[in-house]
Amino acid sequence: MTDNSDIQSTLEIKGLDVGYYKDLNILQNLDIKARKNKITAILGANGVGKSTALKAVFGFLRPNAGDILLEGESIIDVPTHHRILKGLAYIPQQPGVFKDMTVEENLELGGWTFRRNKKRVRDKIEANYERFPVLKEKRKQITGELSGGQQRMVEIGRTLMAEPKMLLIDEPTAGLSKMLAAEVYEMLSVLTVRDNLTILIVDQEIRQALKIADYVYVLELGRNKYEGQAEEFDDLEKAFWVD
Repeated sequence: MTDNSDIQSTLEIKGLDVGYYKDLNILQNLDIKARKNKITAILGANGVGKSTALKAVFGFLRPNAGDILLEGESIIDVPTHHRILKGLAYIPQQPGVFKDMTVEENLELGGWTFRRNKKRVRDKIEANYERFPVLKEKRKQITGELSGGQQRMVEIGRTLMAEPKMLLIDEPTAGLSKMLAAEVYEMLSVLTVRDNLTILIVDQEIRQALKIADYVYVLELGRNKYEGQAEEFDDLEKAFWVD
């Protein structure tokens, strides 16, 4: 697989040991680089530690060993709310929209930290409507009435209100139909180009993740197993994951 030591990265995970109990590490000596303005995918079977990696990066779990660097700066001791200020944003697997609120009310919540600046909030909402025109059409609609894919758009749009530099996304299409899932994956690809975002996703949807990812890591039992450019995984996909 490709040696990526000279690739510019926004995020670097180095020799990470982390788990939910001090003496039981789910991830062991994990090394990951998320490339600037690219999509990096962490793949693997259920339970190998993919989501654990994102939680450690965002500060929900403290590593027992190793380091996490954001643009060259260690963030191991940085609280989660300060990681947000540094440009990190986390979108969990379970939908986090407020289903009883309208689309626009959900988006407004993403601008809570600068809510007194009405013009800035309005500008950010309009920017989201440019990204996702369907949300403008449904801005007054109750979010719970939208399709699963549209709700994911609302969630991502709300996250983008704070102008993050990097998105951590856990199972971006969990529970969605194939048609809606394809829509979400296409949306993520556009964001790296249009908004210069760096995206780190964890996923079990191997085929779709390989289509949009620039670089891929495969985990097995909490450790690095393979890594390389996405196109290098065609044969591995057939050999290991697809019946």
